[in-house]
Amino acid sequence: MLVASGASAGTQTPLDEAGFKRCLVSLQETARAEGIDETIVTDTLGNLKIVNRVIQLDRKQPEFTQTFAGYFNKRVTDWRVQQGRKLLKEHRPLLDKLTKEYGVPPQYLVAFWGMETNFGGYKGKMPVLDSLATLACDHRRSAYFTQELMQALKLKQKYGFSDDKMVGSWAGAMGHTQFMPTAYANYAVDGDGDGKADLWNSTDDALSSAAYFLQQLGWHRNERWGREVTLPKDFDYAHLSDGKTKTLADWAKLGLTQANGGKLPALGMQATLHVPAGHTGPAFITYQNFDVMMRWNRSVFYALSVGHLADRIAGAGHLQVPAPEQQALSREMIKQMQSKLNDLGYDVGKPDGILGPKSIAGLRSYQLSKGLVADGFPQQQTLQVMGLL
Repeated sequence: MLVASGASAGTQTPLDEAGFKRCLVSLQETARAEGIDETIVTDTLGNLKIVNRVIQLDRKQPEFTQTFAGYFNKRVTDWRVQQGRKLLKEHRPLLDKLTKEYGVPPQYLVAFWGMETNFGGYKGKMPVLDSLATLACDHRRSAYFTQELMQALKLKQKYGFSDDKMVGSWAGAMGHTQFMPTAYANYAVDGDGDGKADLWNSTDDALSSAAYFLQQLGWHRNERWGREVTLPKDFDYAHLSDGKTKTLADWAKLGLTQANGGKLPALGMQATLHVPAGHTGPAFITYQNFDVMMRWNRSVFYALSVGHLADRIAGAGHLQVPAPEQQALSREMIKQMQSKLNDLGYDVGKPDGILGPKSIAGLRSYQLSKGLVADGFPQQQTLQVMGLL
């Protein structure tokens, strides 16, 4: 692992100009060992610049947790739906070809495109090589970003990309589909047949690459991502276990229906139930393709947004139960709740202010013990009973 200023990983000395320069020398040796051309090693890698803003963004932790409504409503917008439908028609021949080849329906490819860069409207402006070198020389995730930097340099070598063309997010994600360099190297496809996989300038390349990527992640042809459902009024939230699945037939026996009132298909397909805003918000059951979407971005909010946006682009309407406006909880409040749960014997791990699966499970057990709705969601009533409000 490369560590700034020659410090050990434990000391975590802040990265400065001198430390960055020393790190670049080490990175050059790594690049030579990786077989990267000496011209790139000397002229490109040797002249990269530290970007302090990148480290600031890497360290940035929001003071408040984001609510489902706050996330979802900013991303699944009427404008994005209408634009997605327009682009679905515009690129229909290519999209149908990709569906036939890779099994991913057109609306999903357009939805990912919309979520990642607003259909190419904003692909990022940060210098990718400078950003990756800065993160490679920083102590926090040096090994990971060193690998990504090496892949970015190999992409430059392979395709002859200029440094000023290689721009993207602060973390090094690039192009219409915001692929990290390793994903770019492994999954980028030359969709327009010009001999180069250019995810910045070629929509054909970008959509083809997204389709291939999803196929390689395990996309199941002819299956949905999931759907909105309605829970019975007497639903027992003890059935809501993170990561646990039931068949659609079993969920139907528990009284779940499609959001439009129709019956769930009596199939053996495995499905997981999600209530991302607690029992007052929408409920979803998700299938194997949802898990694939989560491998693109490890966020339930993200995957639910992509799935619903895809449905809307394909002609579906709004959610039957809108995402409710809820007060965002501070990370300090979540930490207090986690500490309280630990003190009461519900092991949720070290308090970190992040409402992860272990915290949700512990909170659900506490709610059950108090006769509260055991949805694992820290609603106001639960926090009041815990003495935190």
